Parts: sequence; structure tokens; C-alpha cells
Amino acid sequence: MIALTIAQLARAVGGEAVLAGDATADTLVSGGVDTDSRLIGPGGVFVAKPGEETDGHLFVDAAVANGAAVAIVERPVDADVPQIIVPSAVEALADLARHVVATVRADGGLRIVGITGSNGKTTTKNLLARILEDEGETVSPKASFNNEVGAPLTMLRVTRDTRFLVSEFGASAPGEIARLAGLVEPDVGIVLMVGLAHAGGFGGIEATFHAKSELVRAVRPGGLAILNADDGRVAAMAPIAAELGVAVRWFGRGHGAEVRADDVVVEASGTSCVVSVDGESAPLRLRVLGEHHVMNALAAIAAATALGVSLTDCVARLETVELAERWRMQPLGSDRVRIINDAYNASPDSMAAALRTLAQITGPGERTVAVLGAMSELGEHADEEHDRVGLLAVRLGVKRIVVVGADARRMYLEAIAQGSWDGEAVFFATADEAYAYLLTELRDGDRVLVKSSNSAGLRFLGDRLGESFS
Repeated sequence: MIALTIAQLARAVGGEAVLAGDATADTLVSGGVDTDSRLIGPGGVFVAKPGEETDGHLFVDAAVANGAAVAIVERPVDADVPQIIVPSAVEALADLARHVVATVRADGGLRIVGITGSNGKTTTKNLLARILEDEGETVSPKASFNNEVGAPLTMLRVTRDTRFLVSEFGASAPGEIARLAGLVEPDVGIVLMVGLAHAGGFGGIEATFHAKSELVRAVRPGGLAILNADDGRVAAMAPIAAELGVAVRWFGRGHGAEVRADDVVVEASGTSCVVSVDGESAPLRLRVLGEHHVMNALAAIAAATALGVSLTDCVARLETVELAERWRMQPLGSDRVRIINDAYNASPDSMAAALRTLAQITGPGERTVAVLGAMSELGEHADEEHDRVGLLAVRLGVKRIVVVGADARRMYLEAIAQGSWDGEAVFFATADEAYAYLLTELRDGDRVLVKSSNSAGLRFLGDRLGESFS
């Protein structure tokens, strides 16, 4: 975080400062900000956020022991540290992020990119950050820091030297993206796709469209919206941008896109294509596995070239990326038995993309195996969408369909209904049971996809399989 006095901190968050020790209102604080006392370092700011299972106020002493210089609290705590008392620690975190980013932006050198979409946010964020980091200091989220806590914590990592801030905006309800993006008013807003991920929280696909369009509305006037030309709902956000004085730049596979991919070839070692940007073309070989990541790369290229990076540099930097993120199409195992661990998140769209990738990268004499768990947060669409996954797995000719967990059972039942009743489809209640089965079932030449939502926990099953067949 940039250096602020305790008085400036208190004003930024609308709180009351209570001093302790040798501290004065003019004492400078410049350490990192966090809600986890274990991650606080010397000179840091600890935000005592109440939680569902515990309360940050119980860990103020631990934060002080790790070097905290200030604690932001909702009530006074008996600890030898200056405290800033606020009505809401989460709102104070957002207010502080807004203040810090605005202060750095006023210097004139900071450009801000916001990313949202039902799928692909984290991969696109990582690809774009890789391109921009060679241009200057770039701050981007760790893992999927994209909620009301993670997004502000990322913003608070900017310094006076930061040239680019890449923010990822996730949401499970209307208004969340507007609130988070409104903290920084991005210069560039990327909308990847509108799908059924989190549809249960939004209340349906149309509500999801309106929620994702909140990013376009948050882009500062004169800024740029980068929209997926191949997604009709995303394309329908263009009039919103025009109304607000925000330019539009299109990416996609169709000929109308300004940033386009042609000649896409998917292999087990990666995906190749030819990228065209405003008439200039260059071959790109992505080591990140899966055809769907081509769209994420196009979105990153669209943003980076709009920010002044050449297509040549974009391609060269993207080709150095070996893995988008842990548990996202992560290759494990060996050439003998290849495990693809993609069990950090799952929606109907990402599930379909992963299954298609499995089919595309499996060659003659090799066998496809899909280990599938539940997709969460689908609300009233859950039954139908789990049925669709089971049907798709059968239609793609997956040789072994291993369904894990009661919430995913409909995938198994649909696969059985579609003809996978002679041992091709099996069901296990737990990951341990599935693991025991797979240890004896998998053989040389198998290509294994492990796919589920985070809550299903199959990412750890994928790790175990990767170790066992390494």
C-alpha cells in the first residue's frame, strides 16, 4: 500500500482513530493490508473482519505480533496498537481501496482493466497480467481474489510505481460487480461471456446478463469495453457502452471481430491458431490446454493492444505461459496416463468445454475417462444442466464416465439412460471410493479429465491421481 498517515487512513475509511504507544496522527503506515492476521507483515494494516465461522477481532493480538502498525476494527480491542473504529470492516476495506487507487491514479500513470464473465476470468486475468508485466509494474489478483474482500485487497497492493492494475470481478448476486468495479472505474472493461454460472444467485440467465453488464456501466467515460462478439448476450451490451460514451472493441472467432482467431488446432501439448488484430496477423501457440482458452487469450490481446502493446509482444509473452492457474486444465500424471485436473470451478459452459477438449486431445489407441462432480449455484437449472452433461459425455464417446457425489448423480443416471449401462458409467458417493476404483481401472493410454465445482472437492482427487500416475 502507498504510505498514508494514521489520520489519512481514518479519513479514507470514515473511522475514528484511537492512538496507542508512540503513534501519532502523523505516523506513516505503508505496509500491506490484509484480513488474515497470519499474512500481516511489519508496518501492515490488519482489517478485523467478522466472519461466519470466526471473528477477526479475536486475532488482533496475533496481527500485532506479526508487525501490524494499525488495526481497523468495528469495536475497540484490548491490544497495544493504534485502532481505527468503523461501522463495517468490509466497507472500510472498500473505502480504503477506492482512496488508494484514486490517489495513485491522480499521478497520471495508472491504467486499470476490469474483467468479468461467467467463465474464464482467472485465466484471462493471468494471461493479460503476463503480457503487461513486461511493460511495467502490474498488480493482479492472487488466485481468484474477485469478491468483496479479495478485489479490494488486490487494489490495495498498488504503489506509486504501479502502471497497470488488472482486477477480476466475480459475483453471486446483482449489484456486486457494480459495487466492486465502482471502486476503481476501469479504463478498460472485459466481458467474456454470459452463462449459467451462479445463475441460482442471480435468478436466471437474463439477470446474469444485467449483472455482468454492470462492468460496462462502471467503465469511466471515454474508456473501452472489450466484448465477446460470439456471445449474443455480451454483444447486446454494446448499446449500453455507446449510451455511456464508452468505445467497443470486439474479440471472437467470427469475421466481424477486430481481434480474431483462425485455424484453431487443439492438441495434447496445447492449442495453436492465427491471431489477427486490426489487419495484422501472427501465429500463436498456447501451451494452456483447451480450445476455449483461445477466447481468453483473444480478450487479453484485445486489452493489451488497446493499451499500446504490439501483437508481436503479446504473442511472445503468451507463449511462455505453461499453466493458467492451479486446478484449471492442469496437466498431471505422465505420458502413460495423463490427468487433466480442472476441478476448481464448473458451470455448464466450462464443463462442456472441458469434455470437448478431452475428446479433442485423445488420439487413436487412447481412452477417454471423465471423472465428474457437481456444478454448484445453478438453482432451478441444476437438474437439467447435470442431465445435459451426462448426455454430452455419452455423445462425445467418453469411454469411462465416473460420477462422484450425490449432487452429481443425475449425470450418471442420464449417461445410463443414454446407453452407458455396460460398465461405461459408474457412480461413487465419495472421492475416496472413486480413487480406489480408478487406481485399478486406469491403464496406459488413458486421458483422464477431473472436473467439478470447487465445493465438490474433486481437485484433491485430481492431485492424488496425478501423483499416483506420475
